[in-house]
Amino acid sequence: MADGSASVTPAAPTPLIAPGHTTASVTDKIASVVLQRTPRWFYPAFGAAFLLLMLFLYAVTVLLVRGTGVWGLNVPVAWGFAIINFVWWIGIGHAGTLISAILLLLRQEWRTSINRFAEAMTLFAVACAGLFPILHLGRPWLMYWLFPYPNTMSLWPQFRSPLVWDVFAVSTYALVSLMFWYVGLIPDLATLRDRSRHWFARTFYGVMAMGWRGSSAHWHNYEKAYILLAGLATPLVISVHSVVSFDFAVGVIPGWHATIFPPYFVAGAIFAGFAMVVTLAIPLRAVFGLHDFITARHLRNMAKIMLATGLIVAYGYVMELFFAWYSGNPFEQFMVINRITGPYRTAWFALILCNVLVTQLLWFPKVRRSVIGMWIVAMFINVGMWLERFIIVVTSLHRDFLPSSWGMYSGTFWDWAVLIGSIGLFLSLMFLFIRFLPMISIFEIRTILPKRSRGEVS
Repeated sequence: MADGSASVTPAAPTPLIAPGHTTASVTDKIASVVLQRTPRWFYPAFGAAFLLLMLFLYAVTVLLVRGTGVWGLNVPVAWGFAIINFVWWIGIGHAGTLISAILLLLRQEWRTSINRFAEAMTLFAVACAGLFPILHLGRPWLMYWLFPYPNTMSLWPQFRSPLVWDVFAVSTYALVSLMFWYVGLIPDLATLRDRSRHWFARTFYGVMAMGWRGSSAHWHNYEKAYILLAGLATPLVISVHSVVSFDFAVGVIPGWHATIFPPYFVAGAIFAGFAMVVTLAIPLRAVFGLHDFITARHLRNMAKIMLATGLIVAYGYVMELFFAWYSGNPFEQFMVINRITGPYRTAWFALILCNVLVTQLLWFPKVRRSVIGMWIVAMFINVGMWLERFIIVVTSLHRDFLPSSWGMYSGTFWDWAVLIGSIGLFLSLMFLFIRFLPMISIFEIRTILPKRSRGEVS
């Protein structure tokens, strides 16, 4: 320039889709994952997940035959792994709805490559979560007592109990998430129907596509339904985990009755959910060669969301300490000191390491650009969020108001078998999903291509 100052050209952002793709190539690439022959690696991978599922079924069978005494539950720790796992799985299921519904309403184009399997992850995580309160009842065959059914004894459920609120919140969340996921699948199911060579596949996808022909009337009705379901799903992201937090917040146990629990739980749920999305997205893009669709920009955006929600979670930890000190309540103060210096201090420090310290690595661009680094951080968060639920449940119960009632709690083999087996259930459902349904939305990726050619998206 004339004044001698240097002209700085801003760096172009990483594209949402790798250059060179056409609508035909996008359809071929994503549909081929479903329509091609099953890869060899799929069988041992699915077999390992299925073995864990069998462990889960065996552990549940033992539980039903012998009762909840096979778990490590005792007095005063009457809530154990079942409630811990329930809250953990519900939290994991939040990222799918956030990515699909809220980012859709905010017109965030980068969601298109990850929303489909994030929605599936939501459904499978909620399915896993819904099993644990039923098993925790001790008499799961009476679980229908939680629903408002008319009965001859006029004995209705106790609607002032947050455990009953959970039934309505989780079932509503699961139903809306299922409808939202299925409606989004319909155009892609029609694509698979038209491309399938086997009569059974054509019939199956044809029935599931519900007569979709891609007419303007179909697209008009589809877009209205999709936006409406997104609007319904958006408040559920906030409400569901807020209701789950009421399981604790309405109690009088020190460490539970805190007004910070609803926003604290919601932030933790999004934190855990995005960590699981990263945990799944990185291996999927590697084994199926989807680097052109799940780009570095997607991973960086998810890293930023994990960092933001991780800071909110860390703020919640600090506020717990502050409230205990500022309240002057000796029971709250003892609870905090017991968490840090008591018999479960190792779990508390591991929680801080996983959820607070390791997460700070995401401040560094080098870590956000590293696929392996991102995956390691996500795995730490997955473990840390389970430890958070363990700390909340166990350390608040094992030493209550009466020292004569103090006790220790540790999970038995059957507690761990149900937890690990539920991971097998989740992975088995995920493997079946990616094998028979498109894990990336074909038509939404195709809608980005004309916008990119016009320069509307990078």
